[in-house]
Amino acid sequence: MLNVHTIPAFNDNYLWLVHQSTSQDAYIVDPGCAQTVIDYLATTDLNLVGILITHHHADHTGGIEQLQQHFNHTLAVYGPSNEHIKGITQPLTIATQDTIAIPSLGQVQVMAVPGHTLGHIAYYIDNKLFCGDTLFSGGCGRLFEGTPEQMLQSLKMLARLPDDTLVYCAHEYTRANLDFALHLDSTNPELIEYSTKVDHLRAKNIPSIPSTIAIEKAINPFLRCHKNAIQVAISAQFNIANIDEIHTFTLLRQWKNSF
Repeated sequence: MLNVHTIPAFNDNYLWLVHQSTSQDAYIVDPGCAQTVIDYLATTDLNLVGILITHHHADHTGGIEQLQQHFNHTLAVYGPSNEHIKGITQPLTIATQDTIAIPSLGQVQVMAVPGHTLGHIAYYIDNKLFCGDTLFSGGCGRLFEGTPEQMLQSLKMLARLPDDTLVYCAHEYTRANLDFALHLDSTNPELIEYSTKVDHLRAKNIPSIPSTIAIEKAINPFLRCHKNAIQVAISAQFNIANIDEIHTFTLLRQWKNSF
């Protein structure tokens, strides 16, 4: 079983320290800073052996070099081959999805999820999804490099994972995402219930992450662009009739950018 440790960083990032329950060898997902990871490891008996990178943005890669220096350049660093990330030792070329063997972790499904960036990948390990800035709870990443078509297909791929998949995204954006979701899907009972739950968690400074694929399919408007409620809201906002799924997604992302 994969164990996951939550390491908050910066203002709203989460770094995920992962290891199998049968091993003390651990990997850190998207270490935007190194010292936070080093300090956390000092409170455990875990041995950092590698890094899993989802995409090239600095708040996900900024700690690679310092971690390598601290651990005498022994870390295996996995990441997308096409994003020119300094420090990658195990470049991954993923067309759609592939399963690779990672020492101490076992079989890991790696998925190409372009949209936020063109080379963005996600890792699926033992029913746990580490999706970087592609899928957030209640939202999705901004389209800095990819197209709406690419991002929608990436989200659809993630939505096909088992409903009980735990979703470990990289940021605590949930409250803001739910405010937007409620604005356009205000009568969704699952969304209302989830919003209340998130408020209770955040009031206690407890992460709202992980969520699940089932939750996201029920409450996340970016996974519901085929649903009538979302299409009606977009049609009304932009005064457009006969809107389809991709058009809905494109305008939904545009609306969220300025919400």
